[in-house]
Amino acid sequence: MSFDNLSLKQRDAVAFLTVDRPKMLNALNEDSLAEIDDAVTALGADPAVRAIIVTGAGDKAFVAGADIKELAGKTAPSGYASALKGQAIFRKIESLGKPVIAAVNGFALGGGLELALACHLRVAAEGAKMGLPEVTLGTIPGYGGTQRLVRLVGKGRALEMILTGQPVDAVEAYRIGLVNQVVVAEALLETAEALARKIIRNAPLALTHALLAVDRGLEVGQDEGMLMEATLFGILCASEDFREGIGAFLDKRAAKFEGK
Repeated sequence: MSFDNLSLKQRDAVAFLTVDRPKMLNALNEDSLAEIDDAVTALGADPAVRAIIVTGAGDKAFVAGADIKELAGKTAPSGYASALKGQAIFRKIESLGKPVIAAVNGFALGGGLELALACHLRVAAEGAKMGLPEVTLGTIPGYGGTQRLVRLVGKGRALEMILTGQPVDAVEAYRIGLVNQVVVAEALLETAEALARKIIRNAPLALTHALLAVDRGLEVGQDEGMLMEATLFGILCASEDFREGIGAFLDKRAAKFEGK
């Protein structure tokens, strides 16, 4: 696949999706969002891809936010439609069934932080800055930021970031649980890839079902979540991967999972 606003590479089972508009600090416009949608759809359908790393081109920004010139032309109907479209694209990332890791380099602001929040895990470079500055422009986050951030860091921390519009640095982001790791910039992609490979050593079906259990469990009560967990656990007990995993453990050998 070829893109104007993205670059896409693959190394073995790990795909690297890079927002590639460095002159615009990788700001998201409608075209780049559409390309992200197409890329994620293709990667999700490709059985050779087991994990995805999302990052930004250059060393200044992951994604510095929305394209302000495009944003300036929004009306109530077009703003509503734009928000729904962005939410759907980011929801596709979140519910892909494959682990997606954000490698946050530089600024992740507005839609950029919302993109990172839609990923399952986040690794940040030491100089990264993350925030939701929409209130400083007279609006609010529109691509899921008000919903995902509060689930990740809690209501108080999320409201502080949303209401002040002020970014946090990587150290503070780690302290409040916004990112999983902070590393020197030179090791960012290497660290994200190592994390991806650690994950995909495990059974593909188990990873997909674990992501599903956590994702859907957040939306229901605990009793319903427990029932769903038990159902998914039972389904996996009938899989070939489960038999392989148990057999490998008992035989004291490495498991060879096939996603069946």
